Amino acid sequence: MPKKESIHTLVIGAGLTGLSTAHYLKKAGIPFMVLEQNAKPGGVIQTVTENGFTYELGPNTGVIGSSEIAELFEDLEPYCQLETANENAKKRYILKKGKWEPLPSGVLEGIKTPLFSLKDKFRLLGEPFRKKGKNPHETLAELVKRRMGKSFLDYAVDPFIIGVYAGDPDNLVPMYALPKLYNLEQNYGSFIGGAIKKQMEKKTEWEKKATRKVFSAKGGLSRLTSALYTHAGKENFTFNVKQLQVMPENVAYRARWQLSGDKYEIRAKNVVFTGGSFNLQGLFPFLDEEKIKNITNLHYAKIIEVTLGFKNWQGINLDGFGGLIPSREKRKVLGVLYMSTLFSGRAPDGGALLTVFMGGVRNKALSELPDDQIRKIVKDEISNLMKLPEFKPDLLKITRYDYAIPQYEANSGVRFDTIRYFENQFPGLLLGGNMRDGIGMADRAKQGKRLAQRIIGNQK
Repeated sequence: MPKKESIHTLVIGAGLTGLSTAHYLKKAGIPFMVLEQNAKPGGVIQTVTENGFTYELGPNTGVIGSSEIAELFEDLEPYCQLETANENAKKRYILKKGKWEPLPSGVLEGIKTPLFSLKDKFRLLGEPFRKKGKNPHETLAELVKRRMGKSFLDYAVDPFIIGVYAGDPDNLVPMYALPKLYNLEQNYGSFIGGAIKKQMEKKTEWEKKATRKVFSAKGGLSRLTSALYTHAGKENFTFNVKQLQVMPENVAYRARWQLSGDKYEIRAKNVVFTGGSFNLQGLFPFLDEEKIKNITNLHYAKIIEVTLGFKNWQGINLDGFGGLIPSREKRKVLGVLYMSTLFSGRAPDGGALLTVFMGGVRNKALSELPDDQIRKIVKDEISNLMKLPEFKPDLLKITRYDYAIPQYEANSGVRFDTIRYFENQFPGLLLGGNMRDGIGMADRAKQGKRLAQRIIGNQK
């Protein structure tokens, strides 16, 4: 790598947040350097093509939940193309008593579904008239039971949270984990009334970009991160960085690291961190040891992702987004995603590509099992759940993540306050990543743009 004495902005981490930050800095003409400990860009977003299948090792899909993620794809055309899931993505299944039941998408389906109790179906009629909660740290489970009833918690919200956070509604706090849901009650008085009023509100052209559709990139999500890397300028990135440490120096920062045994250092006016909270203390030893615990104590869900490819699918009809399994069903898998149904070119014709998720907050012990036991569990569970006459996948890939998904629990407010405290105490230090501002890909793109805008704004 070329040796430089100084740079305007140093970005730490080349995952989606760091890449998005770099993209917008490049557009603004701000000189920057990105340092990454891994050998290539993308972070956990990695697409693999093998044996006729194209699969993801990290996130499988995203939701266009912010205008910024849509804007990224617009900026990167034709080098990376947005692919939205087909209409089957709207159909989602929930397991109840060993049977897949479609999640209702309308009033009539809601009345007929066996997922929810008759009592709670009637109780739902009163949801718009219930008083809004006053406890900002009320858990998701408490909120849902109060407004909708326990069966809605058990067979709608619980599996949804398993699919998003691999988490526990008894610990997640909506104000932090699901702020849009929390604000429906706080701003409009109810979920149902708020959702109706939100739909009636006029949206700007910018807001309309956030369509809430399920998305990937044509050819896999690595196409997105590779395009960001290329268009931000490959010369601005350094990989395989070891022993990185940053210290304040007058009104700037001095970063030191090793690469292939050689030592490097650079002076930067701004430092943008986009990694996991568990890396903070080693990278920034000047931050107060006691206060930083408010950030590094962030709870992460461990996840095992098992990719299954079948060249000749003989199981149930894969006509939806996938199936989620409520915790009360006591199964050893969290859910199954039907990737070859959602996106084109993921499996050979007549075949299927599935992603099976295991572990999570309430199944920590499973995350410690060796691969042979994981294979046995997947064989037993998937054969039963998907009605396979025999379990003979043409592809089976096990991927483990010890720090998969941060849990936005009651201590999140203190974490956010501490981040702001450090940023105020050390001007030019910006702390991003999924420890704040949400966990989805749309959240990462939105945060990346905001981080870049803060750097750009300081130039004025």
